[in-house]
This record gives sequence, structure tokens and C-alpha cells, in this order.
Amino acid sequence: MMTDEPLASTPATPTPVPPLVLLPEHAGAPHFSLQHLSGVATLVLIFFASAGITLAYLSSGGEIAAADTQTASAVAVVDPFAGISLKAEGAYVYDLTTKRVLYSKNAETQLPLASLVKVPLVLAVSEVLGSDSYITIPPHEVFDGTEKRLPTGLSFKAGDLIDFTLVASSNEGAAVLSQAAEDGLRKKYPSATQGAAALWRMNDIAQHLGLGHLVFRNTHGLDQSATQAGAYGSARDVAALFSYAAVHAPALFEKTSRDSIEVRAATGETVTAVNTDEALPAIPGLIMGKTGSTALAGGNLAVVFEAGPAHPVVAVVLHSTYSGRFSDMKALVEATVAAMGAGL
Repeated sequence: MMTDEPLASTPATPTPVPPLVLLPEHAGAPHFSLQHLSGVATLVLIFFASAGITLAYLSSGGEIAAADTQTASAVAVVDPFAGISLKAEGAYVYDLTTKRVLYSKNAETQLPLASLVKVPLVLAVSEVLGSDSYITIPPHEVFDGTEKRLPTGLSFKAGDLIDFTLVASSNEGAAVLSQAAEDGLRKKYPSATQGAAALWRMNDIAQHLGLGHLVFRNTHGLDQSATQAGAYGSARDVAALFSYAAVHAPALFEKTSRDSIEVRAATGETVTAVNTDEALPAIPGLIMGKTGSTALAGGNLAVVFEAGPAHPVVAVVLHSTYSGRFSDMKALVEATVAAMGAGL
């Protein structure tokens, strides 16, 4: 089992998560999807309408039909995506400005997600963890076989721990964030599963956004066994989730565009996180991105980037190989930029 590099040991199988439950309306309690955003609710509607990732779009398959007629003066242009051959089993590229599917391969097939789950984890815990609030690292074991990076007793700002977890794809960081948010999420959502409030909220977010192919069984994405992944989802649903995150919480994910970051504890100690996305230099105007890799997932990568000025595009690669996810993404990004240049 592995994340973005081979692991030395196999993590214990977590307690199974109850079936997904829609969040009931709580009198006086804020709600993440629409109620929690309050004044941002209008932006949610505008985004889903303008970007094309609407609930209706998601449930209907979202493929944009070709025009019934073409003008006689139309000039034939070679589709830059036509000759692409990916190692990935599932892939999806969607233009948020023109509301068009640029590329689709098994876009609705449910596949293991690995560390892509750290994006919904961050959306969940950020509801109750202020970015400038401090989190003291509790006694903990590193369960994925990697080196312990977050020493017990040091205190970091929650925002810095979020950045570290995303950039380094840290399972250790995911565990610390989940634990730190437990009481706050339980207080905010009384229906949340005790001891697994962050996981409950992750599934709840997916349910409220209508992303039925997304199922989270743990908060870090590691495989639970040789046959059971820690999370599943389709390329289309992952694209919708990443687009939502990029629009509604861009500050949470902006550091994922950097090669590396350094986070500093309250007492001055520093920890460096190196970005796990090897395709980073080939992606123009990266808004956010996340890698993922386990034995069952193979290699995953999802990004939101600017293919042109104020022209965001989301691209997802699922179940490629460890290195193939990067070459797959480079091919999709290159084809996207070429399509923009050709006016397609």
C-alpha cells in the first residue's frame, strides 16, 4: 500500500463508516453547501450555472451534444485531443468558461481516489478550524510507514498544517487535522459520527453537491485492505468537487501550486513540504492540484488551471500508473492549451 511513495507497512483497517446520510436542517446552525455559505449562496448558484457543473449537469451525464448544424464557412480544425492515448483508466477535462467537455474517458466509472480525499477533508475541517488558530500536535504514531514529520508537542497554525498536508500529501497531517476538528464538527453537526466527524462531513458534502459516485471510507485515502480502497469516485465527480473547491475556497488550496513550502511552529521550528506533483512545471496558471497513489488506485492527479487569461479548466486523471499520471496530465494540459489556441 502506498500514497505518493511506497510504504513500508500496511495500515490497520479503520472501522467501517455508516451509510451516507444527508445532513438534516439544524435550526440556527450554519450549513456548508448553501446555508453555511450564507452570503456566498448566490455565488454557488452562479458558479454551477456559469461553470456548467450543475447538479442537473452531473446527474444527466453532462456531455455537451455537438451542434446539429455547422455554417458552410466553418474551417475544419484537427482536434488536439484526437490522438491522445492515456495510461489512465478514467479521465475528464472540462472548460469552466465555455461549459464544454473537452475530453472524457470512462468519466463515470467509480475508481479508487487515494490522497485526492485530502481536498474534501480540508473543506470539512476548515469549517471549524480557523486558519490562524493553533493546533498542538498530539502524541501519535505514523501509520503509513513514512517518517514522522510533525513532532509531538509543537504548535502550528491550522492554515499551515492544511498547507503542509496538501502539498506533502501527508497522511500524518490528515490524521492531526481530523482529530483537531472532531469536537467542533460534532458540535456543529450533532448527527456526525462520533470519533469520525470529519469523515462524516466529507461524505455529507459530496451528498449535498449531488456527487453520488464519491464515497469516502477514511480521511487520508490509504487502501483499507488489498481489495478495499479508502475512497472511490468518478473522474466527473472529482472534477466537480475540485471546481467547487477552487471557486469557494481558493485560499485553502493556493499553496498546492508551489514546488515546496516551509511551515513554522509557534516556537520557531520549521518543517518543509515538497510538492508531490511532478507535472507542476508543465501546468500553466495552476490554481490548485492534488496527487494520489496507492496499490489499488495506481496513480491519480487532479488540477484546476488557467488555460488562458481568466479561462479556468479542470482536468482529472484516475487509475494511471505512479509516473503515468504525470505524463497523462501533461498530454491533457498540452491538448487543452492547443485547443484554446485553435479556437476550439
